Amino acid sequence: MTPAAWTDWPTREALSGASYALPRRVITWSVRGALAAVMLWGTFGGGRFGPWAVVLGLLGVTGCGFVGWAFFRTSLEHRLWPSLGLLALLMLAAFGAQRAGADTPALILWCGCAVTALERLPLTAGLPALVVALGGYALMSTDGWLAIFMSAAGLSLGGYVLRLDAEARGNAQRLLVQERAAREAEAGRAALDERSRIAREIHDVLAHSLSAQLVHLEAARLLIEREPAGEFRDQVLDRVVAARSMAREGLAETRQALSALRGEVSPVEDFLRQLLAAEPAGVRVEGEKRRLAPEVSQTVRRVAQEAMTNVRKHAPGADVRIRLEYLPDEVVLEVRDSGGRKPEGELSASGSGYGLLGMRERAELMGGALEAGPGEEGFVVSLRVPA
Repeated sequence: MTPAAWTDWPTREALSGASYALPRRVITWSVRGALAAVMLWGTFGGGRFGPWAVVLGLLGVTGCGFVGWAFFRTSLEHRLWPSLGLLALLMLAAFGAQRAGADTPALILWCGCAVTALERLPLTAGLPALVVALGGYALMSTDGWLAIFMSAAGLSLGGYVLRLDAEARGNAQRLLVQERAAREAEAGRAALDERSRIAREIHDVLAHSLSAQLVHLEAARLLIEREPAGEFRDQVLDRVVAARSMAREGLAETRQALSALRGEVSPVEDFLRQLLAAEPAGVRVEGEKRRLAPEVSQTVRRVAQEAMTNVRKHAPGADVRIRLEYLPDEVVLEVRDSGGRKPEGELSASGSGYGLLGMRERAELMGGALEAGPGEEGFVVSLRVPA
């Protein structure tokens, strides 16, 4: 046995009993309850004690139960001196019960202190406590010295076996937790590899296609500008310029999606300021800034984009105020506009079809919620997602 084995505590996994299966816990507590009932009935049910003595005895048993629970908690937290103090209180209770003539509770307390001291304390503290408890047991026992010696040896062996069993269960529980963590990490790496593969495919197909479209649209714009001015030429030029802008925005959003797939996402507040760079809008950030998960960040970005699209569509010219708040367990995005003039022509009928339903679906997929409706002046969109 190494020197550390004498001074080390049993592991927390061994002391917590978390590895107990439910049937074992039910059986354990049922046996304890039955033994306690038999002990109490055998002690106080024979008429040996008066009513007040019975009441005091029951209060003493309740107090011992509370002290025992406290000992289990302090030993679980590896607090040596409080544990020894509580164990000493239980031994004093055993001595008091013995002096009062309640031999059965005293015997149970002496034996329980001996076993639990060896099971839950470092050996350097558990062995002296074991000796004291067994000494009290020997002094109260009326059996012969051989029977006392055999009983003490059995209690010592039982306590040590329980200690070894708890350590084995604790080690198994710790290995199981480590294995689960390793599997989760492996699954996370596999998911990241798959997302990287998807990002490469999107980059090779969509991003290259949009880049080529930008080149061709720019070339078309230059060719059109060389033509003589006229109404038809100006209409075609406007369409080409609009298509080029849409292709540029699509390429930028594709790159953002690729970054999100790879887990490389810029801060949300920077994206919001870029989104509103050309708008009569302001961004207010509250709370302690922190890095958000890619999925959460992407949800906030897409909702902000869609809310701004709705403002341009339904309230062009409105002042927009965006508030991003970091809370301990979630992030809040609020997009509020002041109302604007009623849109006319194509703008009133245009749209991607995403709308409020799409924003709510994004929020619900992340376990959050989205509220949208008229505000004091214009329209308010409020998003809450766990983060």
